[in-house]
Amino acid sequence: MSDGALSQAEIDALLSGRSGGEGGAGSGGGGGNSNETAVIESFLKTTIASQSNVISMMTGGTVNFSGPSVFETSRDAFLNEIPDIVTSVKIDFTAGFPGEHLFVMTEDTAKSIASLMNKEENITLDEMAMSVIAESVSQMSGTEITALSGKTGNKSIASASPEAVNIPKAAVAMPSGNFVVAAYNVDMGDGVPQKIWEIFGPSVAQAIAAALNTPPAGAAAQNGAMSGGGGAMGNAGAMGGGAMYGGNTPAGSSFMQPVQFPNLNYQTGAHEQGNIGLLMDVYMEMTVELGRTRKLIKEILMMGEGTIIELDKLAGEPVDILVNHKLIAKGEVVVIDENFGVRVTEIISPQERLSEVG
Repeated sequence: MSDGALSQAEIDALLSGRSGGEGGAGSGGGGGNSNETAVIESFLKTTIASQSNVISMMTGGTVNFSGPSVFETSRDAFLNEIPDIVTSVKIDFTAGFPGEHLFVMTEDTAKSIASLMNKEENITLDEMAMSVIAESVSQMSGTEITALSGKTGNKSIASASPEAVNIPKAAVAMPSGNFVVAAYNVDMGDGVPQKIWEIFGPSVAQAIAAALNTPPAGAAAQNGAMSGGGGAMGNAGAMGGGAMYGGNTPAGSSFMQPVQFPNLNYQTGAHEQGNIGLLMDVYMEMTVELGRTRKLIKEILMMGEGTIIELDKLAGEPVDILVNHKLIAKGEVVVIDENFGVRVTEIISPQERLSEVG
């Protein structure tokens, strides 16, 4: 700045131990890295509304994401920014842009998400809570992948099943060397500011930035068809050339371009996601299944009082929780005031649900 005063970004960079400058906070001093983080930040900002809607629908509350600020940093510098105990959700990309990818959040943020989703106060980060947090991160990553596929034309992007743990920050499995971090501000509806950090391995960040800087396949050819290559349009005509409209195209030459159709990318907009609210009061059948078995008709006809039927479940094995006959979770049987109940111990991941449907 001309008056010598530091900008807020420069102050934040100094406080967090990163180098500032025109390259951006934590850019590592390289112009390419600065451009890389700027491209990723610009893209992630387009997903903020969708991320807010997804988590709001999952929690039943009003959750707002803002930001993010994206910067390049190292493990030691990042550890200085986060509390001693954090919740880490590792969800590596397995295809499209394969490599390391994870989310890190404070314990308070993790508890807020689990508390809202389970409708339970003073929650502890046990196995059930961690599965809920993993599911929420899976939905966030899925929203991001959908948007990324639409922007880059890469339809093969996929991620691994999320693995959520609550551990000391030194035990978080971070990428080696410098990596890219997106820092989100989160409001869970209680006015208390929360933080979630998304970490991209160096190869993932580089590949994503390169893809976002490259038009999807076919876009260049489509632009060429529309422009007609300068003089070609003058001879061939604005809608496809002399071969179609009898222009003065020289014999033996062709200025016609193949028809290019835009990719039909399905992206759920904020309005479409909001429409799920219309279904919130629809009843669905929930069933807890202890086990199954197959019997011959003659065996069934021979059944009587006292007959013992052996099921395919082992003693102590989780029971299946089904909604409209589709497996969504597993749990353990409990007794509540002389009534049977089931405590959810595992939420089936979206990938497993899709494989069930397939």
